[in-house]
Amino acid sequence: MQFEISPDALANKIILITGSGDGIGKQLALDCAKAGATTILLGKTVEKLEQVYDQICQNNWPQPAIVPMDLNGANESHYQGLATTIEEQFGKLDGLVLNAGQLGTLRPLAQIPLDEWSEVMQVNVTSQFLMLKTLIPVLQKAQHASVVFASSGVGRKGRAYWGCYSVSKFASDGLMQSLADEYANSSLRFNAVNPGATHTAMRTKAYPAENISSLKKPEDVVAPYLYLLSDSSIGQNGLFVEAQPK
Repeated sequence: MQFEISPDALANKIILITGSGDGIGKQLALDCAKAGATTILLGKTVEKLEQVYDQICQNNWPQPAIVPMDLNGANESHYQGLATTIEEQFGKLDGLVLNAGQLGTLRPLAQIPLDEWSEVMQVNVTSQFLMLKTLIPVLQKAQHASVVFASSGVGRKGRAYWGCYSVSKFASDGLMQSLADEYANSSLRFNAVNPGATHTAMRTKAYPAENISSLKKPEDVVAPYLYLLSDSSIGQNGLFVEAQPK
């Protein structure tokens, strides 16, 4: 699959990216803005979001919006408020990237505390369900809207000691597939990207002794996300795309 898009492929699109203060989410926000999109930067650390905001404005790309939100603590009313604000301010939502994620601690399943399990599931699964539940009506106001999930290899095949993160990614992939089937032949499309081994804070937490020189950088893996957000991918639905195919 070719992931090339034109320089202005996202012009006039409104795109919300969760976890956009750092890592892949930050790079994706910058590249979406560069391609003409008005980005909605959602994350829990305001300082990081402001840095991305400033970088976008310094380049004279479309002015973004900032939404501080802790996905672990947000409830349904927060997501409904987000949907109402987006509809009132922009009238539609063309793209949603569910990039934010929580790793937890890598350990045997029998040693995972309930509160850690619950937090990972809340951030990686329940927040996605609630966000989609409230934002789908706003996505339907766009002519063609795209939702992109962040997948993982451990969401396709379980791995020892990756316990709750692995299970959460299986659930997230199932959510994508279910929605892709529900909205087949509609104006909405749902797909997932597995970025693969990438130099991010989450990767460093999982593999602290890893040689980072062997890893791809965030800018090396965002092309599939950009393609799926662009109109070039209209008709592509229910796909799992590998950013680093073997």
